[in-house]
Amino acid sequence: MGKTIYSNFHYRSTISRSGCLESYDHRNLAFPFSMKLKTYICILRGINVSGQKLIKMEKLRSSLSELGFCKVTTYIQSGNIVFQFKEEASTLPGKMIGEKIQEDFGYDVPVLLLSINKLRNIVANNRFAGDPSKDIKYLHVTFLAQPPEQFDKEEIITRKAETEEIIFSDDAVYLFCPGGYGKTKLNNNFIESRLKVSATTRNWRTTLKLLDLAEGLER
Repeated sequence: MGKTIYSNFHYRSTISRSGCLESYDHRNLAFPFSMKLKTYICILRGINVSGQKLIKMEKLRSSLSELGFCKVTTYIQSGNIVFQFKEEASTLPGKMIGEKIQEDFGYDVPVLLLSINKLRNIVANNRFAGDPSKDIKYLHVTFLAQPPEQFDKEEIITRKAETEEIIFSDDAVYLFCPGGYGKTKLNNNFIESRLKVSATTRNWRTTLKLLDLAEGLER
């Protein structure tokens, strides 16, 4: 059975405070406004995990639509969101999302925001993905909120298992963990502590799905 994707695309039409259509049926209606919109991918960390920071995706989509975000779509329950927002916005959407979640749900949740071009580059630069000897179910991406400064790469490498592989870049750390991500020492907390930047990890299938959904908003 495939993963469930939810969006606020319905037959009703509601104009948000940004002036864009908050929700509509994308099969039958053309997006009716000429304002320039930018596509974003938002990855939340630590929600709906082990009964902690529980947020229903339907309520999250409704909450973020109140900010004026357009075509808000979520993928599975771990906090993966794609949306569009006016390009000339003076406030960064990531900050708005963090504050809105705190206001509506009472949780302080790390928010990592990507432009569609940045996600495209992250996907394109994963050398593991083009290696036929590597099963994609063992590929993970640790997204970095900002490029790390100086860090001890060798010290991180010494923590990996013999069969594991790791690649560093400014925007992401790519992992191949054939023993399973749940068993690796190269987990999100470890990478975050060594690189000294905020980070959030997703498996490769989720990463590809988020790019597919984001590109779908621009078609």
